[in-house]
Amino acid sequence: MRPIAELPPEVCRRLRGVVFDVDDTLTDHGQLTEVAYGALWALARRGLDLVAVTGRPLGWCDVFARQWPIAAAVGENGGGWIFRHGRQVQEGYFDDEATRAEQRRRLEALEGHARAAIPGLRLASDQPQRRVDLAFDVAEETALEAAALTRLVALIEAAGARALVSSVHAHAYFGDHDKARGAARAIAAALGRDLDGERDCWLFVGDSGNDAAAFAYFPVSAAVGNVRAHLPRLPVPPAFVADEERGRGFASIATAVLRSRA
Repeated sequence: MRPIAELPPEVCRRLRGVVFDVDDTLTDHGQLTEVAYGALWALARRGLDLVAVTGRPLGWCDVFARQWPIAAAVGENGGGWIFRHGRQVQEGYFDDEATRAEQRRRLEALEGHARAAIPGLRLASDQPQRRVDLAFDVAEETALEAAALTRLVALIEAAGARALVSSVHAHAYFGDHDKARGAARAIAAALGRDLDGERDCWLFVGDSGNDAAAFAYFPVSAAVGNVRAHLPRLPVPPAFVADEERGRGFASIATAVLRSRA
């Protein structure tokens, strides 16, 4: 990883947009600070398309898409997306309705098995707003011991589901979506752009294990400073990293981008 100050000016000048994680990338321990929100607006005012891509529920993404200066909000690690179209707010899903219904049935069975096997295991408090995945609280309101987390991931994968661990949750879901694929479909729906054909014109910013697919997909990637604790879960590390953590790190990345576009 190279310091964000070394992000080449020519790369910044060709950027069309920024795709970014939310928890502990934009936010600080769950709160959106003034400096981070200001960085979003600064990027948007300079003509960059912004796309949030998060493990948070699609119910939350509905609010993000309505209130933030973004083109789309991708939720549940790529399982669906929400965007404004004129006065209307539209949504889309990676899988069709029948497939999602079967996935929900299998997730319910997985939840019961996991909670029986791991005493004290709790669902994420935002689970009621989720539509396609199952999230367990591992570091947000409760702390799950490392051995229990390892067992949980093994149980998820043994059930044929995919497991992703973020800075706050362990996610379980059935399907082939991830943050990169979800972002590509959302950008096509909201902006009519082919992300696969122009991925070197987009910057991805993240911080943890559930950003692995996006760090691997985007040639231009950066992370906030707290990524260092999650590097063992990242087969492909970000290309650049900020010194500062969380929202301040995001703001410093935004500053580096905008400085070269002056």
